[in-house]
Amino acid sequence: MDLLPILRQQRAIAVIRAPAARLGYEMAQAAAAGGMRLIEITADSDRPWALIDRLRIALPNCVIGTGTILNPADWQNAVSSGAQFMFSPHVDVQLIAQSRSIGLPMFPGALSPTEIVTAWQAGATAVKVFPVQAMGGAAYIRALGDPLGHIPLIPTGGVTVANARELITAGSIAVGLAGSLFPKTMLTAGDWPGITALAQQLMSAVASNI
Repeated sequence: MDLLPILRQQRAIAVIRAPAARLGYEMAQAAAAGGMRLIEITADSDRPWALIDRLRIALPNCVIGTGTILNPADWQNAVSSGAQFMFSPHVDVQLIAQSRSIGLPMFPGALSPTEIVTAWQAGATAVKVFPVQAMGGAAYIRALGDPLGHIPLIPTGGVTVANARELITAGSIAVGLAGSLFPKTMLTAGDWPGITALAQQLMSAVASNI
């Protein structure tokens, strides 16, 4: 799957780390109702592989992937579940090569210019810049842009509904949001319309920069 055009159009990924599969399902439904098409279920969620399989059926207009892939076992489980893209928090050239060999979009996590270039040269579809806020947020993305502007970057870690637009303007192809999109108070209350409204707000903010 060529995911880059979808990333350029959508600009935001809903990152779901769910302590219960039922909760993860509702989170994905709420994000999709707000217009989000890119949904990531982290490997450390409750029953992530079954959840991915279920969401691929329930949300046919969305692209359902996985994240926090740390090792070959995680990678194989993700592939078997039908995950349509994959994020890792680190650069593992073997996992990148395996993903590339089957045409599965892979977004390894990197922070320094050396790590970012290493991931890109290994065949990454795009590179996840993590944790971006610890390095200065949008200012760091802009600083990377001059020498590394040819590499599509997806910042995560501290990305919020409020700062997503600035990160896109700074040169990111897309951003990944977790806690800001799914506040604990809303999850505890089951406030799915509230989460849908946040997703709509996010999509409106990033769409203005396309």
